[in-house]
Amino acid sequence: MHRLLQLTLDLFETAAPAAPAPAPVPAPAALDAPPAVPFDQVMAAATFRHPDASREALLGATLVAYQFKRARRRNIGFLVGSEGLTITAPKWVPLYEIDAAVKSKQAWILRKLADASERRQRIESARIDWKDGASFPFIGETVVLVLDPRHAFEEVGAVLNTDATALPGVPRLTLHVGLPHTATADQIRDAVQAWLMRQAKRLFEERLNHYAPQLGVRWTKLALSSAGTRWGTAHSDGTIRLNWRLIHFRLPVIDYVVAHELSHLRVMDHSPRFWDTVRTVVPDYAQLRGQLKDEALPAW
Repeated sequence: MHRLLQLTLDLFETAAPAAPAPAPVPAPAALDAPPAVPFDQVMAAATFRHPDASREALLGATLVAYQFKRARRRNIGFLVGSEGLTITAPKWVPLYEIDAAVKSKQAWILRKLADASERRQRIESARIDWKDGASFPFIGETVVLVLDPRHAFEEVGAVLNTDATALPGVPRLTLHVGLPHTATADQIRDAVQAWLMRQAKRLFEERLNHYAPQLGVRWTKLALSSAGTRWGTAHSDGTIRLNWRLIHFRLPVIDYVVAHELSHLRVMDHSPRFWDTVRTVVPDYAQLRGQLKDEALPAW
């Protein structure tokens, strides 16, 4: 009976579960670096739209809406600025040729638009919150704003103080502005801008007088501008216009722009002869020109 019972149990016994298979051993990492991702795939999620866009192009997976203009010129021009892409073409060029030209410059356009977007973000991050304790660049140094309701300043509206005992890494310059602590952000900004413009005019005149004799030219009038993208212009009558916001840069960068515009009084184009003229007084102009383009200044 016992043997019969054991046989019955043996017939109905469930088989033991199989042991789990060992996890596969991962393959060794490839020695070679993975292939570079195409630029248009990196920018796949982006859309660039000029505020005055009239045409669009799909470059890879990126939509680019650009400003299109007709003009008297010999070829198709591409310009990427702070607002986006602008394409200028002769009147006789058909639209399908313009579309083909845009496709052929796809990598350049996307790279420049990405650079411009990154620059706008840096400018926004440098935006100043105009209040007591705010800071801003002045001739390459950081100035801290101090609201001071006293009005016995030697300079109108504000005075710059230098703290000779400032610690390393701590701004040594403070601008005391004759405004109460209840002043609005617009009032504070306007007071600082007025002071900066006075300093810019004084410094620019000094640098013009320094470089004009070296270049053998004579300037007749200085005007300050607030242009969004142009740092200076020169006219054949000797009038020089300089953007007052140059006062934020280090002196060598300011000197480059001053020498650049004065050189136009000798050569009114950007030919090799012009750059040779600039080089006579600013040998490292190419490096300074790059700093002028790359540095993000506070948005006014």
